[in-house]
Amino acid sequence: MLNTTQNWPQLDFESYKDTLATVHLWTQIVGKIRLSKSPWINHSWHVTLYVSSRGLTTGSIPYENGIFQLEMDFIMHELVITSSAGGRRSVAFYPRSVASFYTELLRTLGEMDIEVDIHASPNEVDPAIPFIEDEIHHSYDALQMNLLWQALVRIEKVFTRFRAGFTGKVSPVHFFWGAFDLAVTRFSGREAPKHQGGAPNMPDKVMQEAYSHEVSSCGFWPGSEQSPAPAFYSYCYPTPPGFGETAVQPSEAFYSNEMGEFFLTYATVQASADPEKTLLQFLVSTYQAAAITGNWDSSLECSLSHFER
Repeated sequence: MLNTTQNWPQLDFESYKDTLATVHLWTQIVGKIRLSKSPWINHSWHVTLYVSSRGLTTGSIPYENGIFQLEMDFIMHELVITSSAGGRRSVAFYPRSVASFYTELLRTLGEMDIEVDIHASPNEVDPAIPFIEDEIHHSYDALQMNLLWQALVRIEKVFTRFRAGFTGKVSPVHFFWGAFDLAVTRFSGREAPKHQGGAPNMPDKVMQEAYSHEVSSCGFWPGSEQSPAPAFYSYCYPTPPGFGETAVQPSEAFYSNEMGEFFLTYATVQASADPEKTLLQFLVSTYQAAAITGNWDSSLECSLSHFER
């Protein structure tokens, strides 16, 4: 059995929506710093953040004097900057504007002899207010942000187990700051039709490269004003006939014809007797829906039994 000794936190979008809007933009600044200093990796894997034991981290970023790292610490509520040159500085999280955070972070990096040059406006949001001008978003509730991160910790563990059940090309379990979602993606190995793009303030060529090959992707999204229930999703590209009509688990999962994706609310997983098992059922069954209807090679799959406890 999977370990479920630690309870999954309850998440309430109304309680963290203002904090989410601000932290989303902070993560974009942090992610763009990684993007600006890192060599390109296929499907934009060089831009992502990762769930860490403290919050969200860039991992190692190359620069002129070695490597540095940015970690958003949601326990002590600060951004910690460390470098192989021995430097360590921090930028505090509190109810402060995006402009204030951006200004202090770039100044602090400069004081550490880490020079960065980023496109200083957000992607995948509309309107895209330049960071230096954004005094609108200035909320930070430490308790709510910690709860959201604690949920990411538990989700990351299950996504990592799911990732291990595939021998083909598969992404890391990584956090995309553009849409503020945690995701993991499997690839069939076949090329896909050219994607039409369409994300706000995102070049079409970036999305077209991201979807250059057939994928089955799943993830977690904390919600929005238009769709306030935090939820897990699963989709494939291209979408084969019959994908949305396939029966998946658990029974509470549903398919949105409008979005072209399967969804399972976080509340359903959190309230279940075994959240890890419930989420893993959703991940496995929706992948199988993509693989069967899309005629994927079954030899790409491997047993998850060695992860059972």
